[in-house]
Order: sequence, then C-alpha cells, then structure tokens
Amino acid sequence: MGFTAIIPARLQSTRLPNKPLADIHGKPMVVRVVERALESSADMVVVACDDLLIQDAVVAHDYACILTSKGHPSGTDRLAEAVDRLQLPDEAIVVNVQGDEPLIDPMLIDAVAGLLEAHPEWAMATASHVIDDVADFFSPNVVKVVTAADGRALYFSRAPIPWDRDGFADDNEDRDWVLAEALDAQRHIGLYAYRAGFLRAYSQLAPSKLEDIEKLEQLRVLWHGYAIGVHRSEQIPAPGVDTPEDLEKARATFAARAAGQ
Repeated sequence: MGFTAIIPARLQSTRLPNKPLADIHGKPMVVRVVERALESSADMVVVACDDLLIQDAVVAHDYACILTSKGHPSGTDRLAEAVDRLQLPDEAIVVNVQGDEPLIDPMLIDAVAGLLEAHPEWAMATASHVIDDVADFFSPNVVKVVTAADGRALYFSRAPIPWDRDGFADDNEDRDWVLAEALDAQRHIGLYAYRAGFLRAYSQLAPSKLEDIEKLEQLRVLWHGYAIGVHRSEQIPAPGVDTPEDLEKARATFAARAAGQ
C-alpha cells in the first residue's frame, strides 16, 4: 500500500497561539507529528504550512515541508494546494494528519489509507470508535457518525445520533439513560484519507447548508453525493492538543515515555 501523509499546519490558533511550534519534550509539536506519521506505512510525509517559522522548524529537523497560502479557509483546502505542488496523480491516496495530534497512532493512519485503497468507489475514508459514555453521546463537542451496512457514512452530527426513541423516552421516570449495545453509537475521529483527484475537486464544491449549521466540513462531501468510508477502531485514540491543558498532558506523556526508555 502506498500513500502520502500530509500534515497541514497553521501558525495562528485562537486557544493556543503558535500551536505548531509549541515545545513538547524538546521538539516542536509539528515535528512530533511528523515523527509519528513516519512510523506509518506512508511513502512520503510532508508538512504543508502557512508560515516560514513552521517551515524553518520542520526543515531544521531534516523533514519535508512546503509553504502554502495563508488564505485557505480549511486544512482540506491547504491539502489541495499541497497535492498540486507535489504533482500527485489523481489516483494517489493522501492522508490528512492533523498538525495537533502528536500522539496519533501510526496504525490508524495506515487503516484509513488501506480502507480507501480497498474501495476505489469511495472519495474519502475516516475513522470512528464506539461511544460508551452517556455524557460523550449527548455532548455537542463530540461528533457522532452513523454508518451503512457497508461502512459508508450516512451522516455526521454534533447531536446524539442514532436516537434511541424508546430508551430515551421523555416519560422515563428516572432518566438514568444508558447506551444500549444495539445503539452502536460511534464517535468520529478526525483523520481523513482522500484521493488526490477528489482533493482537487473538493475545492470547487460549494459549501452546504448542513455544513454551515453543524460546523462540520465533511458534510459538504455527503451533501454533494460523494461516499465517505469509516474505519471502526477498537482503540480510543489519544487526544489532540487544542488548549494549554492539552499541551501539558502531551508534554507529560512524552516525558513519561522518555523516562521509561
């Protein structure tokens, strides 16, 4: 299986300024992400950034980086530019590895790439894992996905889906709701694989109403009739870094690993 891992990295972040350059046990976070991606089966790992400071940090560690426009509205649009800059053929598989995932599992990267390779009829692939916590199921900050029998995504939502009409009935006296195994609630994992040709087409797709309402970019793909396959992971992935608190946890994890070597 051959694929390219591209790591989009934007310098500015509302909750964590200069996030890609945040130090994690002696290296910038974006470099830590590159190192994890290199443990996958990717033929090539490239950072696509919007600032020379990020490019300099990546190149200083002898990794590949290309400078892209600052004006991209999303990481997917940044990937589309990178695909053209790298002159990847339309059939090439590209995995979008988020630049704030220094603890990402390389096997998960391989899994979404492999799923897309196995289904040439799908435009994209992503991942999910089972939700077993009621609070997560009802949280709008946890994106849920419902899939068809063949593994294609039917819908992504911040709402609790699928809704257990009887189990969550309003007339339940104690309202001590539980997630029945048959519910098969799935949390979406924000890791994507694309075909390079679709990335080129994506930038020309008009935003959808659902995407705007839910604030979920992947709904544009479903809105326009493209298929997204979903790999179901048995493992809950390590959290990304969105806040200063997340950063401290990532630093502690790397420090603990180094101490255990």
